[in-house]
Amino acid sequence: MTDQALAVLREQVLPQRTDDDLDAVLSHIGQARLVLMGEATHGTREFYQLRAALSKRLIVEHGFDAIAVEADWPDALQASRFVQLKGADQTADQALSGFQRFPQWMWRNEEMVELLYWLRLHNQQVRDPARRIGFYGLDLYSLHQSMRLVVRYLEQADPPAAGRARERYSCIDHVGADPLRYGYLASLGLREDCEAEVVRQLAELTAQAQRHLEVAGGTVPDELFYAQQNARVVQNAERYYRAMFSRRDESWNVRDSHMADTLDALLDHLSAQRSGPARLVVWAHNSHLGDARATEMGHGGQLNLGQLARERHGEAAVYLLGFSTHDGTVTAASEWDGPAQLKRVRPSLPGSLEALLHQVTEEDPARLARFLLPLRACAKARAALPAKLLERAIGVVYRPETERQSHYFDAEVARQFDAVIHVDRSNAVKPLELSAHWRLDELPETYPSGL
Repeated sequence: MTDQALAVLREQVLPQRTDDDLDAVLSHIGQARLVLMGEATHGTREFYQLRAALSKRLIVEHGFDAIAVEADWPDALQASRFVQLKGADQTADQALSGFQRFPQWMWRNEEMVELLYWLRLHNQQVRDPARRIGFYGLDLYSLHQSMRLVVRYLEQADPPAAGRARERYSCIDHVGADPLRYGYLASLGLREDCEAEVVRQLAELTAQAQRHLEVAGGTVPDELFYAQQNARVVQNAERYYRAMFSRRDESWNVRDSHMADTLDALLDHLSAQRSGPARLVVWAHNSHLGDARATEMGHGGQLNLGQLARERHGEAAVYLLGFSTHDGTVTAASEWDGPAQLKRVRPSLPGSLEALLHQVTEEDPARLARFLLPLRACAKARAALPAKLLERAIGVVYRPETERQSHYFDAEVARQFDAVIHVDRSNAVKPLELSAHWRLDELPETYPSGL
C-alpha cells in the first residue's frame, strides 16, 4: 500500500477509546433495521465487550427489540427466558447451563454473564412482557434436543399431534443419538432419509400458527412460535447432516440459509407483537455476516447470512460491522471437540487487512489502539483500500502452525462490510469453566516457517 493511501486511512479512522466514542458507530448505523456485528475470532474478549456495549445502546437509545446470536435455538431460549423474567433459573450461570456442546466457552464466559444480568435488569423496567428484550439462537446443531422440545410442547398443547410428531421423528431416532451417523447413512443411500417426515412436522406447526394469524389482530403465542422454530431446526438440521457428506459448500449454505430464515421469522414474530417493524442485533462470526459475494468463499459458491440479509431486506436496512485484530491471545481449541486453550494470536500476515490496520495503529498507538474504519459512509476510505486483501478468520479451532492455509482468505473488504472495528492487540475471552489447558504456555521465539 502506498504511503498516500495509508495517510488517507489514518485521516478517516475514528478512535474508539471509550464507550462514548461508539457515538460514531451509532450515527453510521442510522435507521438500519438489522445490525449484524461480527468477530474475527470466536474467543476474543474485546469483541464480546464491544458488541455488548453497542447492543445496550441500540436497545436503550434506538428501540432495538432483541439480540440474535450464532448459537442453538434451545440453549439461547433458556437464556432468553431468564432475561425476560420467565423460567426457573435464578442466575445467569444457570441460564447459560444449556450450552454444553462444544464450543462451550463461546457463551459460557464472563462477558455473557454480565450481558444477561444487564438484559434482565433492563427488562425489569419494561411493564409489557411482550416488549421485553429477548436473546435468541440462529443455529441448527440441536437436532435431537429440538425434536424433544417439539414433542414436549405438543404433549401439553395437543396430545394427538404429539403422537404424530413422535412417529415422524422416530425416523431419525432409529439411527441413534449421533446426527452424523444419520447423515452418513442417508447420504450413502444405506437408509431412507427422513426429509419428508420432518417437513410434514414443520408444515403442521406452521398451519397452527397461521390459524392464529388469520384472526383479526391475531398473533402467534410465544410457545407455539418457539415450537415452530424447533421444528424448523429439525428440518434444516436433517438436511444439513446429509449435506455434510457431499459438497462442503452445500452444508455451509444450508446452515446460513437456516440462520437467515430464523432471523426473518423472528422479525415477523416480534413485529406482529409490537404492531410495528422490529429491529434486531445479530452476533456472528465475520465469515457469516460479511457479505460472501465479496469474498473468496462466495466466489467458490458459498452464500452467507450477511449476503442474504442484504438481498432480502435491502442494503439500507442492513448494517454489517466487522471486527479485526492484529495479535494478542485467544480462547480456542486445537481440534474439533478439544478443550478450550489460551493461545497466542500470531501477528497478522503482510498483505492482510489486519496488517494494514496495524500500520494505521503504529502511527499513534495510544490513540489508535482501537478504532472504527467507516466504509459505507466514507468514499475516501473505500477508495484507499486495496481491491483485494487477505483476511483472517479464527473460529473455534486455531492452528497457528498452518495459519496461512487454515485461517486466511481473499476479500474485497469495502464491499464485504459497512465498517470495521479494529482492536490492534486483543485478549482471550475467559471461560466460566477453566481447565488446565487454559494457560499461556511459552511459545518459541520463532514460529515455523513456510506457512
